Amino acid sequence: MAGLPEIGRKAPAFHLPDQTGEKRRLSDYKGKWVILFFYPKDDTPG
Repeated sequence: MAGLPEIGRKAPAFHLPDQTGEKRRLSDYKGKWVILFFYPKDDTPG
């Protein structure tokens, strides 16, 4: 397992599919507020 992200540190560039299957890149949101939610395990309360 990779280490946990540090608060205040920039996220690395990445892309992931959204709920419709369209690829979303972090760079698509440059200059906008973005909240990234990381969770360590599936099925954990958030």
